[in-house]
Amino acid sequence: MQTGYRSPLPVPTIDDIRAAAQVLHGVAHRTTTERSETFSRLCAGDVFLKFENRQKTGSFKIRGAYNRIRALSEAERAAGVVAPSAGNHAQAVAFAARSAGVPATVYMPEAASLAKVGATEGYGAAVRLVGASVEDSVAAAVADAESDGRTLVHPFDDELVIAGQGTVGLEILEDVPDADAIVVPLGGGGLLSGIALAVKSRRPDVRVIGVEAAGCAPYVASLEHGEIHPAAQTETIADGIAVKHPGEITFGLIREHVDDVVTVTDAEIGMTIVQLLERTKAVVEGAGAVGLAALLAGRVRARRAVAVLSGGNIDTPLLMQVIRFGLTNAGRYLVIRTRLVDRPGELMHLLQVISDAHVNILLVSHHRESVDVAVAETGIELILETRDEAHAHEIVELVRSHGYPVTRMR
Repeated sequence: MQTGYRSPLPVPTIDDIRAAAQVLHGVAHRTTTERSETFSRLCAGDVFLKFENRQKTGSFKIRGAYNRIRALSEAERAAGVVAPSAGNHAQAVAFAARSAGVPATVYMPEAASLAKVGATEGYGAAVRLVGASVEDSVAAAVADAESDGRTLVHPFDDELVIAGQGTVGLEILEDVPDADAIVVPLGGGGLLSGIALAVKSRRPDVRVIGVEAAGCAPYVASLEHGEIHPAAQTETIADGIAVKHPGEITFGLIREHVDDVVTVTDAEIGMTIVQLLERTKAVVEGAGAVGLAALLAGRVRARRAVAVLSGGNIDTPLLMQVIRFGLTNAGRYLVIRTRLVDRPGELMHLLQVISDAHVNILLVSHHRESVDVAVAETGIELILETRDEAHAHEIVELVRSHGYPVTRMR
Protein backbone atom coordinates (compact mmCIF):
# COMPACT_ATOMS: atom_id res chain seq x y z
CA MET A 1 0.00 0.00 0.00
CA GLN A 2 1.14 3.51 -0.82
CA THR A 3 -0.08 6.93 0.18
CA GLY A 4 0.37 10.40 -1.22
CA TYR A 5 -2.18 10.47 -4.06
CA ARG A 6 -5.49 12.19 -3.32
CA SER A 7 -8.42 12.33 -5.70
CA PRO A 8 -9.95 15.75 -6.33
CA LEU A 9 -13.37 14.04 -6.37
CA PRO A 10 -15.47 12.91 -3.37
CA VAL A 11 -14.22 9.66 -1.87
CA PRO A 12 -16.52 7.11 -0.19
CA THR A 13 -16.10 5.96 3.39
CA ILE A 14 -16.85 2.73 5.22
CA ASP A 15 -20.04 4.36 6.48
CA ASP A 16 -21.10 4.90 2.86
CA ILE A 17 -20.57 1.21 2.19
CA ARG A 18 -22.62 0.21 5.22
CA ALA A 19 -25.39 2.57 4.08
CA ALA A 20 -25.27 1.05 0.61
CA ALA A 21 -25.74 -2.40 2.14
CA GLN A 22 -29.00 -1.17 3.67
CA VAL A 23 -30.13 0.34 0.36
CA LEU A 24 -29.39 -2.89 -1.51
CA HIS A 25 -31.11 -5.17 1.01
CA GLY A 26 -33.85 -7.02 -0.86
CA VAL A 27 -32.70 -5.58 -4.20
CA ALA A 28 -29.35 -7.22 -4.96
CA HIS A 29 -28.84 -10.91 -4.25
CA ARG A 30 -26.83 -11.83 -1.18
CA THR A 31 -24.57 -14.10 -3.25
CA THR A 32 -22.83 -17.06 -1.68
CA THR A 33 -19.14 -17.57 -0.94
CA GLU A 34 -18.31 -21.26 -1.21
CA ARG A 35 -15.16 -23.32 -0.68
CA SER A 36 -14.00 -25.29 -3.72
CA GLU A 37 -12.35 -28.61 -2.98
CA THR A 38 -10.91 -28.83 -6.50
CA PHE A 39 -9.37 -25.37 -6.61
CA SER A 40 -8.16 -25.67 -3.01
CA ARG A 41 -6.23 -28.78 -4.00
CA LEU A 42 -4.83 -27.16 -7.15
CA CYS A 43 -3.71 -24.05 -5.26
CA ALA A 44 -2.41 -25.87 -2.15
CA GLY A 45 -4.57 -23.77 0.16
CA ASP A 46 -8.23 -23.11 0.91
CA VAL A 47 -9.90 -21.35 -2.03
CA PHE A 48 -13.35 -19.80 -1.72
CA LEU A 49 -15.39 -18.44 -4.64
CA LYS A 50 -17.68 -15.41 -4.34
CA PHE A 51 -20.37 -16.06 -6.96
CA GLU A 52 -21.25 -12.59 -8.23
CA ASN A 53 -21.85 -14.19 -11.64
CA ARG A 54 -25.17 -15.29 -10.08
CA GLN A 55 -26.07 -11.70 -9.21
CA LYS A 56 -29.03 -9.91 -10.83
CA THR A 57 -28.16 -8.88 -14.41
CA GLY A 58 -25.27 -11.34 -14.26
CA SER A 59 -22.64 -9.27 -12.45
CA PHE A 60 -21.80 -7.22 -9.35
CA LYS A 61 -22.59 -4.00 -11.23
CA ILE A 62 -26.18 -3.82 -10.00
CA ARG A 63 -24.87 -2.94 -6.54
CA GLY A 64 -23.21 0.30 -7.57
CA ALA A 65 -25.74 1.29 -10.23
CA TYR A 66 -28.74 0.91 -7.92
CA ASN A 67 -27.00 2.69 -5.04
CA ARG A 68 -26.25 5.65 -7.33
CA ILE A 69 -29.68 5.88 -8.93
CA ARG A 70 -31.46 5.41 -5.61
CA ALA A 71 -29.80 8.65 -4.39
CA LEU A 72 -31.18 10.85 -7.21
CA SER A 73 -33.37 13.80 -6.35
CA GLU A 74 -36.88 14.04 -7.80
CA ALA A 75 -35.68 16.54 -10.39
CA GLU A 76 -32.79 14.26 -11.36
CA ARG A 77 -35.12 11.30 -11.65
CA ALA A 78 -37.38 13.21 -13.99
CA ALA A 79 -34.44 14.25 -16.20
CA GLY A 80 -33.12 10.71 -16.43
CA VAL A 81 -29.65 9.14 -16.45
CA VAL A 82 -26.97 8.34 -19.00
CA ALA A 83 -24.21 5.74 -18.65
CA PRO A 84 -21.25 4.43 -20.66
CA SER A 85 -20.48 0.72 -20.63
CA ALA A 86 -19.07 -2.27 -22.49
CA GLY A 87 -22.01 -4.33 -21.26
CA ASN A 88 -22.35 -5.24 -17.58
CA HIS A 89 -22.76 -1.71 -16.26
CA ALA A 90 -25.21 -1.04 -19.08
CA GLN A 91 -27.47 -3.87 -17.98
CA ALA A 92 -27.20 -2.87 -14.34
CA VAL A 93 -28.09 0.78 -15.03
CA ALA A 94 -31.00 -0.27 -17.23
CA PHE A 95 -32.33 -2.62 -14.53
CA ALA A 96 -31.84 -0.11 -11.70
CA ALA A 97 -33.35 2.77 -13.68
CA ARG A 98 -36.41 0.72 -14.58
CA SER A 99 -36.81 -0.30 -10.92
CA ALA A 100 -36.72 3.38 -9.92
CA GLY A 101 -38.92 4.60 -12.77
CA VAL A 102 -36.09 6.63 -14.27
CA PRO A 103 -35.48 6.95 -18.04
CA ALA A 104 -32.02 5.73 -19.06
CA THR A 105 -29.79 6.03 -22.11
CA VAL A 106 -26.68 3.87 -22.35
CA TYR A 107 -23.70 4.44 -24.64
CA MET A 108 -21.83 1.32 -25.70
CA PRO A 109 -18.95 0.68 -28.15
CA GLU A 110 -19.99 -0.19 -31.70
CA ALA A 111 -18.46 -3.65 -31.30
CA ALA A 112 -20.36 -4.35 -28.08
CA SER A 113 -21.76 -7.83 -27.66
CA LEU A 114 -25.13 -8.22 -29.35
CA ALA A 115 -26.33 -10.26 -26.39
CA LYS A 116 -25.41 -7.48 -23.95
CA VAL A 117 -27.01 -4.82 -26.17
CA GLY A 118 -30.16 -6.90 -26.37
CA ALA A 119 -30.26 -7.49 -22.63
CA THR A 120 -29.79 -3.78 -21.92
CA GLU A 121 -32.64 -2.87 -24.24
CA GLY A 122 -34.71 -5.64 -22.68
CA TYR A 123 -34.34 -3.94 -19.29
CA GLY A 124 -35.81 -0.78 -20.81
CA ALA A 125 -32.84 1.47 -21.61
CA ALA A 126 -32.21 3.22 -24.92
CA VAL A 127 -28.87 2.08 -26.37
CA ARG A 128 -26.55 4.25 -28.46
CA LEU A 129 -23.56 2.56 -30.13
CA VAL A 130 -20.60 4.95 -30.30
CA GLY A 131 -16.90 4.56 -31.11
CA ALA A 132 -14.49 1.69 -30.77
CA SER A 133 -13.82 1.62 -27.02
CA VAL A 134 -15.34 2.23 -23.60
CA GLU A 135 -13.45 5.53 -23.51
CA ASP A 136 -15.40 6.69 -26.60
CA SER A 137 -18.63 5.71 -24.87
CA VAL A 138 -17.61 7.63 -21.74
CA ALA A 139 -16.94 10.76 -23.80
CA ALA A 140 -20.33 10.49 -25.52
CA ALA A 141 -22.18 9.91 -22.25
CA VAL A 142 -20.44 12.86 -20.56
CA ALA A 143 -21.34 15.14 -23.48
CA ASP A 144 -24.97 13.95 -23.35
CA ALA A 145 -25.20 14.55 -19.61
CA GLU A 146 -23.74 18.04 -19.91
CA SER A 147 -25.97 19.07 -22.81
CA ASP A 148 -29.30 17.63 -21.62
CA GLY A 149 -28.97 17.94 -17.85
CA ARG A 150 -29.17 14.22 -17.22
CA THR A 151 -27.18 12.51 -14.48
CA LEU A 152 -24.11 10.55 -15.49
CA VAL A 153 -23.88 7.13 -13.81
CA HIS A 154 -20.19 6.41 -14.23
CA PRO A 155 -19.22 2.71 -14.33
CA PHE A 156 -16.53 3.10 -11.65
CA ASP A 157 -15.40 6.65 -10.85
CA ASP A 158 -18.27 7.66 -8.59
CA GLU A 159 -18.35 7.54 -4.78
CA LEU A 160 -21.83 5.99 -4.56
CA VAL A 161 -21.04 3.42 -7.25
CA ILE A 162 -17.86 2.44 -5.39
CA ALA A 163 -19.76 2.25 -2.11
CA GLY A 164 -22.27 -0.12 -3.68
CA GLN A 165 -19.53 -2.38 -5.00
CA GLY A 166 -17.87 -2.32 -1.59
CA THR A 167 -20.76 -4.31 -0.14
CA VAL A 168 -19.18 -7.37 -1.76
CA GLY A 169 -16.29 -6.94 0.68
CA LEU A 170 -18.60 -6.80 3.70
CA GLU A 171 -20.26 -10.05 2.64
CA ILE A 172 -16.94 -11.81 2.10
CA LEU A 173 -15.78 -10.91 5.63
CA GLU A 174 -19.04 -12.28 7.04
CA ASP A 175 -18.74 -15.53 5.08
CA VAL A 176 -14.99 -16.15 5.46
CA PRO A 177 -13.93 -14.19 8.57
CA ASP A 178 -10.49 -15.86 8.65
CA ALA A 179 -9.57 -15.19 5.01
CA ASP A 180 -6.04 -13.91 4.55
CA ALA A 181 -6.35 -12.79 0.90
CA ILE A 182 -9.12 -11.51 -1.35
CA VAL A 183 -8.42 -11.57 -5.09
CA VAL A 184 -10.49 -9.19 -7.21
CA PRO A 185 -10.85 -8.46 -10.96
CA LEU A 186 -9.56 -5.01 -11.87
CA GLY A 187 -10.80 -2.91 -14.79
CA GLY A 188 -11.71 0.68 -13.96
CA GLY A 189 -11.30 -0.12 -10.30
CA GLY A 190 -14.76 0.37 -8.79
CA LEU A 191 -15.08 -3.18 -7.46
CA LEU A 192 -11.50 -3.46 -6.22
CA SER A 193 -11.44 -0.05 -4.53
CA GLY A 194 -14.81 -0.65 -2.85
CA ILE A 195 -13.84 -4.10 -1.58
CA ALA A 196 -10.42 -2.85 -0.42
CA LEU A 197 -11.97 0.04 1.49
CA ALA A 198 -14.53 -2.24 3.15
CA VAL A 199 -12.01 -4.94 4.05
CA LYS A 200 -9.16 -2.74 5.22
CA SER A 201 -11.53 -0.71 7.42
CA ARG A 202 -12.35 -3.85 9.37
CA ARG A 203 -9.44 -6.24 8.75
CA PRO A 204 -6.28 -4.34 7.73
CA ASP A 205 -4.29 -7.59 7.95
CA VAL A 206 -6.17 -9.18 5.03
CA ARG A 207 -4.33 -8.81 1.74
CA VAL A 208 -6.40 -7.41 -1.13
CA ILE A 209 -4.99 -8.10 -4.59
CA GLY A 210 -6.25 -6.78 -7.91
CA VAL A 211 -5.91 -8.76 -11.15
CA GLU A 212 -5.73 -7.22 -14.61
CA ALA A 213 -5.63 -8.90 -18.01
CA ALA A 214 -2.12 -8.74 -19.42
CA GLY A 215 -3.55 -7.31 -22.65
CA CYS A 216 -4.87 -4.23 -20.83
CA ALA A 217 -3.07 -3.43 -17.58
CA PRO A 218 -3.01 0.32 -16.91
CA TYR A 219 -2.92 -0.02 -13.12
CA VAL A 220 0.37 -1.91 -13.12
CA ALA A 221 2.12 0.96 -14.91
CA SER A 222 0.19 3.65 -13.03
CA LEU A 223 1.08 2.27 -9.61
CA GLU A 224 4.72 1.93 -10.61
CA HIS A 225 4.85 5.60 -11.68
CA GLY A 226 2.68 6.95 -8.87
CA GLU A 227 0.34 8.63 -11.33
CA ILE A 228 -2.22 7.57 -13.91
CA HIS A 229 -0.73 6.05 -17.07
CA PRO A 230 -3.41 4.88 -19.55
CA ALA A 231 -2.92 1.57 -21.35
CA ALA A 232 -2.07 1.67 -25.02
CA GLN A 233 -4.24 -1.30 -25.97
CA THR A 234 -7.20 -3.44 -24.96
CA GLU A 235 -6.33 -6.82 -26.46
CA THR A 236 -8.00 -9.39 -24.22
CA ILE A 237 -10.95 -11.75 -24.05
CA ALA A 238 -11.75 -10.16 -20.67
CA ASP A 239 -13.69 -7.28 -22.26
CA GLY A 240 -15.39 -6.41 -18.97
CA ILE A 241 -12.08 -5.17 -17.52
CA ALA A 242 -10.56 -3.82 -20.75
CA VAL A 243 -10.46 -0.22 -19.48
CA LYS A 244 -7.52 1.88 -20.69
CA HIS A 245 -7.77 4.73 -18.18
CA PRO A 246 -7.94 4.27 -14.38
CA GLY A 247 -10.39 6.47 -12.52
CA GLU A 248 -9.35 9.42 -10.39
CA ILE A 249 -11.17 8.20 -7.29
CA THR A 250 -10.41 4.53 -7.82
CA PHE A 251 -6.71 5.05 -8.46
CA GLY A 252 -6.31 6.91 -5.18
CA LEU A 253 -8.18 4.28 -3.19
CA ILE A 254 -6.31 1.41 -4.82
CA ARG A 255 -2.96 3.11 -4.30
CA GLU A 256 -3.78 3.51 -0.61
CA HIS A 257 -5.57 0.29 0.28
CA VAL A 258 -4.61 -2.46 -2.21
CA ASP A 259 -1.59 -4.65 -1.45
CA ASP A 260 -0.69 -5.71 -4.98
CA VAL A 261 -1.84 -5.81 -8.60
CA VAL A 262 -0.91 -8.73 -10.86
CA THR A 263 -1.77 -9.80 -14.41
CA VAL A 264 -2.90 -13.00 -16.12
CA THR A 265 -2.79 -13.97 -19.78
CA ASP A 266 -5.74 -14.75 -22.03
CA ALA A 267 -4.60 -18.38 -22.13
CA GLU A 268 -4.78 -18.54 -18.32
CA ILE A 269 -8.18 -16.82 -18.33
CA GLY A 270 -9.55 -19.24 -20.93
CA MET A 271 -8.31 -22.27 -19.02
CA THR A 272 -9.93 -20.98 -15.84
CA ILE A 273 -13.29 -20.41 -17.57
CA VAL A 274 -13.25 -24.04 -18.73
CA GLN A 275 -12.23 -25.35 -15.30
CA LEU A 276 -15.01 -23.36 -13.60
CA LEU A 277 -17.52 -24.70 -16.09
CA GLU A 278 -16.44 -28.30 -15.55
CA ARG A 279 -15.71 -28.27 -11.83
CA THR A 280 -18.36 -25.92 -10.43
CA LYS A 281 -20.87 -25.79 -13.33
CA ALA A 282 -20.47 -21.99 -13.20
CA VAL A 283 -20.58 -19.88 -16.36
CA VAL A 284 -18.10 -17.04 -15.84
CA GLU A 285 -16.97 -14.37 -18.29
CA GLY A 286 -13.32 -13.54 -18.90
CA ALA A 287 -13.29 -10.58 -16.51
CA GLY A 288 -14.91 -12.67 -13.80
CA ALA A 289 -12.33 -15.45 -14.06
CA VAL A 290 -9.13 -13.44 -13.64
CA GLY A 291 -8.97 -13.63 -9.83
CA LEU A 292 -9.11 -17.41 -9.77
CA ALA A 293 -6.75 -17.52 -12.77
CA ALA A 294 -4.16 -15.60 -10.72
CA LEU A 295 -4.42 -18.16 -7.91
CA LEU A 296 -4.16 -21.11 -10.29
CA ALA A 297 -1.16 -19.55 -12.05
CA GLY A 298 0.64 -18.98 -8.73
CA ARG A 299 0.65 -15.17 -9.07
CA VAL A 300 -1.12 -15.02 -5.71
CA ARG A 301 -0.45 -17.47 -2.88
CA ALA A 302 -2.50 -17.59 0.30
CA ARG A 303 -3.58 -19.89 3.10
CA ARG A 304 -7.29 -19.00 2.76
CA ALA A 305 -8.10 -16.97 -0.36
CA VAL A 306 -11.38 -15.66 -1.74
CA ALA A 307 -11.60 -15.15 -5.51
CA VAL A 308 -14.43 -12.89 -6.66
CA LEU A 309 -16.20 -14.25 -9.75
CA SER A 310 -17.44 -10.82 -10.75
CA GLY A 311 -19.67 -11.68 -13.70
CA GLY A 312 -21.10 -14.35 -15.97
CA ASN A 313 -22.17 -12.44 -19.07
CA ILE A 314 -20.14 -14.21 -21.74
CA ASP A 315 -21.37 -14.48 -25.31
CA THR A 316 -22.22 -18.02 -26.38
CA PRO A 317 -19.97 -17.92 -29.52
CA LEU A 318 -17.04 -16.67 -27.41
CA LEU A 319 -17.73 -19.32 -24.78
CA MET A 320 -17.58 -22.00 -27.49
CA GLN A 321 -14.22 -20.65 -28.70
CA VAL A 322 -12.88 -20.46 -25.17
CA ILE A 323 -13.97 -24.03 -24.41
CA ARG A 324 -12.20 -25.35 -27.49
CA PHE A 325 -9.12 -23.24 -26.77
CA GLY A 326 -9.02 -24.32 -23.13
CA LEU A 327 -9.49 -28.00 -23.88
CA THR A 328 -6.83 -27.90 -26.60
CA ASN A 329 -4.31 -26.27 -24.28
CA ALA A 330 -5.10 -28.83 -21.58
CA GLY A 331 -4.50 -31.67 -24.02
CA ARG A 332 -8.18 -32.60 -23.96
CA TYR A 333 -8.67 -31.75 -27.64
CA LEU A 334 -5.89 -33.05 -29.86
CA VAL A 335 -5.69 -31.63 -33.38
CA ILE A 336 -3.17 -33.34 -35.67
CA ARG A 337 -2.35 -33.26 -39.36
CA THR A 338 -0.82 -36.13 -41.32
CA ARG A 339 -0.49 -37.42 -44.88
CA LEU A 340 -1.73 -40.63 -46.52
CA VAL A 341 -1.22 -42.31 -49.86
CA ASP A 342 -4.43 -41.47 -51.71
CA ARG A 343 -5.82 -44.96 -52.25
CA PRO A 344 -8.70 -47.01 -50.84
CA GLY A 345 -8.26 -48.35 -47.32
CA GLU A 346 -5.45 -46.01 -46.17
CA LEU A 347 -7.71 -43.72 -44.15
CA MET A 348 -9.47 -46.71 -42.61
CA HIS A 349 -6.11 -48.10 -41.47
CA LEU A 350 -5.17 -44.80 -39.77
CA LEU A 351 -8.55 -44.53 -38.05
CA GLN A 352 -8.27 -48.13 -36.86
CA VAL A 353 -4.90 -47.38 -35.23
CA ILE A 354 -6.51 -44.50 -33.32
CA SER A 355 -9.71 -46.40 -32.53
CA ASP A 356 -7.75 -49.31 -31.06
CA ALA A 357 -6.27 -46.82 -28.55
CA HIS A 358 -9.83 -46.05 -27.34
CA VAL A 359 -9.71 -42.44 -28.51
CA ASN A 360 -12.87 -40.62 -29.57
CA ILE A 361 -12.56 -39.18 -33.10
CA LEU A 362 -14.55 -35.94 -33.30
CA LEU A 363 -13.77 -34.78 -36.83
CA VAL A 364 -11.93 -35.95 -39.95
CA SER A 365 -11.04 -33.46 -42.71
CA HIS A 366 -9.29 -33.94 -46.09
CA HIS A 367 -6.76 -31.40 -47.41
CA ARG A 368 -5.74 -32.47 -50.93
CA GLU A 369 -4.77 -28.95 -52.09
CA SER A 370 -2.12 -28.28 -49.41
CA VAL A 371 1.33 -27.27 -50.71
CA ASP A 372 3.05 -29.91 -48.55
CA VAL A 373 0.95 -32.78 -49.95
CA ALA A 374 2.33 -34.72 -52.93
CA VAL A 375 0.26 -35.49 -56.03
CA ALA A 376 -0.49 -39.05 -54.94
CA GLU A 377 -1.21 -38.10 -51.33
CA THR A 378 -4.02 -36.54 -49.33
CA GLY A 379 -3.67 -34.46 -46.20
CA ILE A 380 -5.78 -35.44 -43.20
CA GLU A 381 -6.68 -33.32 -40.16
CA LEU A 382 -8.10 -35.11 -37.13
CA ILE A 383 -9.70 -33.69 -34.02
CA LEU A 384 -9.50 -36.21 -31.19
CA GLU A 385 -10.79 -36.22 -27.62
CA THR A 386 -8.05 -37.19 -25.17
CA ARG A 387 -7.85 -37.44 -21.38
CA ASP A 388 -5.02 -34.99 -20.72
CA GLU A 389 -1.69 -33.71 -22.10
CA ALA A 390 0.12 -36.97 -21.35
CA HIS A 391 -2.52 -38.96 -23.21
CA ALA A 392 -2.37 -36.53 -26.16
CA HIS A 393 1.41 -36.99 -26.38
CA GLU A 394 0.96 -40.76 -26.23
CA ILE A 395 -1.45 -40.68 -29.21
CA VAL A 396 0.88 -38.50 -31.28
CA GLU A 397 3.72 -40.96 -30.72
CA LEU A 398 1.43 -43.91 -31.49
CA VAL A 399 0.46 -42.48 -34.87
CA ARG A 400 4.12 -41.73 -35.67
CA SER A 401 5.14 -45.25 -34.73
CA HIS A 402 2.85 -46.56 -37.48
CA GLY A 403 4.71 -44.57 -40.09
CA TYR A 404 2.54 -41.48 -40.35
CA PRO A 405 4.13 -38.02 -40.27
CA VAL A 406 2.39 -35.95 -37.58
CA THR A 407 2.09 -32.20 -37.06
CA ARG A 408 0.30 -31.19 -33.87
CA MET A 409 -1.84 -28.06 -34.28
CA ARG A 410 -2.19 -25.54 -31.46
